[in-house]
Amino acid sequence: MKIAIIHGQSHEGSTCMAARELANKVGGEIREFFLPRDFNKSCLGCYTCFKTDLSNCPHYKELEPLVTAILDADLLILESPVYVYHATGPMMSFLDHFGAWWMVHRPLPEMSGKQAVAIATAAGGGMKSTVRDMADSLEMWGIHKVYKLGFGVQATKAEEIPEGILRKIHRKTDRLACRIRKNVGKRGCNGRAKKWFYLMRFAHKHFPPMEPDYSYWEKQNWHGKDRPWHQA
Repeated sequence: MKIAIIHGQSHEGSTCMAARELANKVGGEIREFFLPRDFNKSCLGCYTCFKTDLSNCPHYKELEPLVTAILDADLLILESPVYVYHATGPMMSFLDHFGAWWMVHRPLPEMSGKQAVAIATAAGGGMKSTVRDMADSLEMWGIHKVYKLGFGVQATKAEEIPEGILRKIHRKTDRLACRIRKNVGKRGCNGRAKKWFYLMRFAHKHFPPMEPDYSYWEKQNWHGKDRPWHQA
């Protein structure tokens, strides 16, 4: 199994520890990227990706290694510590570059063969909203299975996490690793993205076409009988 971890910070703390623990339990070839160290560009709002293709993004040269890792991965792990109840700025800036991949625009069929995990930790609270920040993109990319993990670690450093909380992290990563291994090779689409697919399909059929999205869907035969989660 190929695993890509995208860390929402450049230091190796509690969230990094949890992500690596899960990846090692799943097993396979692991690639890691740290933001903003490995990608530090903010979206310019130029609409180039929506009008043409992500490969024409002004930041694509720097973005390409991460894009390649995402597309190659069977399992994608996005992790972020909680910063003011949300994912880090570098993580959100990174995800801003992938709006054209959302199910309402030009999703990639290969996403239906992938699994993904959004992980967040905090000394106190805010894990749910932080995990949601990352899961929004993972789900709307059309990834088959999207899992969420949040841990209140009651510490600012990984080595300071209380033993009881560490045991909880170990248990949850054990269980999730088993679930991920059982779903390897399966294809499908999460329910949220599937609902948006059918809503946009209806819109394409009943309203003036929006390009290049309409032509992309037409080429894929999604206005016909084919679906992203049925394509190899």
